[in-house]
Amino acid sequence: MTLLPEKNTYISSEELARQREFCTLCRELLYERFGEEPKAFVHTYGCQGNVADSERIKGQLAGMGFTFCETAEEADFVLFNTCAVREHAEARVFGNVGALKPIKESKNNNMIIALCGCMMQQEHIAEKIRKSYDYVNLVFGTFAVWRLPELMYDLLRRRKRVFDVREETGRIAEGIPTVRDRTFRAWLPIMYGCNNFCTYCIVPYVRGRERSRTPENVIAEAKELIASGAKEITLLGQNVNSYGKMAGFDTDFPKLLREINALSGDFIIRFMTSHPKDCSEELLLAMAECEKVERHLHLPFQSGSDRILKAMNRGYTAGKYRSLVQRARELMPRIELTSDVIVGFPGETREDFEQTLSLIKDVGFTSLFTFIYSPRKGTPAASMEDPVSDKEKGEWFRELLKVQEEIAADRCKNEVGKRYRVLIEDFDGEYLAGRTSGNVVIKIPSADGALVGEFAEARVTHAGNWTLSGEIVKL
Repeated sequence: MTLLPEKNTYISSEELARQREFCTLCRELLYERFGEEPKAFVHTYGCQGNVADSERIKGQLAGMGFTFCETAEEADFVLFNTCAVREHAEARVFGNVGALKPIKESKNNNMIIALCGCMMQQEHIAEKIRKSYDYVNLVFGTFAVWRLPELMYDLLRRRKRVFDVREETGRIAEGIPTVRDRTFRAWLPIMYGCNNFCTYCIVPYVRGRERSRTPENVIAEAKELIASGAKEITLLGQNVNSYGKMAGFDTDFPKLLREINALSGDFIIRFMTSHPKDCSEELLLAMAECEKVERHLHLPFQSGSDRILKAMNRGYTAGKYRSLVQRARELMPRIELTSDVIVGFPGETREDFEQTLSLIKDVGFTSLFTFIYSPRKGTPAASMEDPVSDKEKGEWFRELLKVQEEIAADRCKNEVGKRYRVLIEDFDGEYLAGRTSGNVVIKIPSADGALVGEFAEARVTHAGNWTLSGEIVKL
């Protein structure tokens, strides 16, 4: 797998207009194939960036005349937007793609099955789909999302399988229509790709090099979201802290955060993901001074061992990470910290693992996303010696979970009696659900879901190990 050089280039308005023309052509061919209002089912694996991509994919599908359904069984078009970060995610995709075969056969092969996303950008995965899953009609990688209408037209016109997983420099496509899952919560990508090349990570190879949207385009979309009713905007990037560095304009992430915070409207701001090596004093100050920015920082540390951090090519030390945490809490005493950690990286020893446990205890994270190391083909770590057995890694993993569970339970207990302004996000028939400023889930007994999509002040009444219970104090 090669990695092409990157520069900030944009899809031209002429090229985007051409894709809209393909939408119209597809609408006519889809009507011939399925009748009026064909149904599409889109399922997303992986990160919030993939969710944002899927919303744009759905926008293009809507332009072709699709309506959307909740299951593959009722769909004429099924698309899986895939994730390549871990082996388990890939295995799930293959299993679910296999389950589509009998569904398609029952529809007399009329169903269109499409796969896209990070998995498909890997040559060996695309080739496996080509050879072993002949009922999959359309496969395209991360760089081809904006060309979906053209790919669909080619498929419908020729009635032959279409694969577009070519490697190319990533470009930025502005103005792609979007169908959002919810109006009051919105994902707002501010940049794409990654320049960090952590030795375990496939992302730079399947997403390309860093490229930032202009601040003008980001601000314009933020205004549109607010005007359409968005009350929570989450800014997205593989490393939002490096926003603007490679783009040639003078707006960095702290400045962008302040500009969005200054927009009129009643809304809150979240962002992810932050890389510790680029987490600056300016960012922490911006968070502390911007009243709309929630008091939550997701700052993946991955390992507490400097030796392992160097092998991972992370670009910081455990001491540097601790100093960032200390400064964040000096500026924002009620900030909640979450993180990612990998157990069993190649060459990790028991001593290295204990240093990770030490960092976890010192910081006192609200929650952790924990993973046993998963080798990714094409990354440097995949060829490193790995003498520790899976059994021992599993024991370490369970030990880490136990430590974090105790920390999380203690932190939740300290929340009892506190009040938070929360955006009510969901209702399950018995409980409303929202999140505190620190991103901790709070469940509130309710007879109905009338408050979904509204802000309310809630008081924490009870603490579990990972979630809180509360009551509405006032709207």
